[in-house]
Amino acid sequence: MKKIFQFFILVAFVSITQVSIAQKKEWKEMHDFHTVMSKTFHPAEEGNMGPLRANASLLLSKAKKWQAAAVPEGYDATITKPILQQLVEECKTIKEAEKNKKTNDELKTLITKAHETFHKIMEKCRK
Repeated sequence: MKKIFQFFILVAFVSITQVSIAQKKEWKEMHDFHTVMSKTFHPAEEGNMGPLRANASLLLSKAKKWQAAAVPEGYDATITKPILQQLVEECKTIKEAEKNKKTNDELKTLITKAHETFHKIMEKCRK
């Protein structure tokens, strides 16, 4: 009886884990954006603006693709869509700042703001 109970607990855990992983994979565009955000923000917070300067256009492109994608189940579209619009605008500002050769401090401020907006979506828009 104990082994049967342990088996059912294991099956339940695996099922929950698979559902969780499947939900995270549903919004491919969010994960694509996160990949670029991660490789630009983390070096920038340490003072290395090279990756941000090199990927400013890609960051904007990924933000636009994310914005155009359908909001998957598990996220509140009425909250998510306006914040995604804000993120796209912030990424446009980053691209323009890079194009206009703004200072590292200015770029760091802009990428930090966009990173915070990204986390708003990750944290506050889930149902």
